[in-house]
Amino acid sequence: MINFLMLFFSSEVSGPGGLFDIDATLPLIALEFVLLMVLLNILLYSPLLTVIDERKEYILTKLSKASELLTEANKMTTQYEEELASVRSEAQFEIANSQKIHKEILDLEINISQNYLDELLKIATDDFEEKRIAALDNLEESVQSLCDEINTKLSI
Repeated sequence: MINFLMLFFSSEVSGPGGLFDIDATLPLIALEFVLLMVLLNILLYSPLLTVIDERKEYILTKLSKASELLTEANKMTTQYEEELASVRSEAQFEIANSQKIHKEILDLEINISQNYLDELLKIATDDFEEKRIAALDNLEESVQSLCDEINTKLSI
């Protein structure tokens, strides 16, 4: 920094101009700067800005379409969830009804089977009772005949 100041203060001005010479070159450089700025603006910046604007518009349209699709998807999701809930409730109702019907059918079949078994048991016990009575009658006759034989042998 000190070297710069030394250079600044030690520069000698010999004649017109010196360090800050304002003559025809300054307006010419300003005009050249303005022309280059306009030229660069036309050739580089305008096409670049149009591409940027087109990309921005493209992104905005895609985002709006995406948000529309998302809202539609949310609507469809809620609709399908409602349908699923109603179908589930109907299925549970059908399951309950079928279980009730099957229980009634099972109870009816059990009652029919129980009645059949009761009848079979009654027939078997009646048959057994008849055979027992017949066997007792036979046994009584046999015992009576043996008693008669014993009495006849004893009386002899």
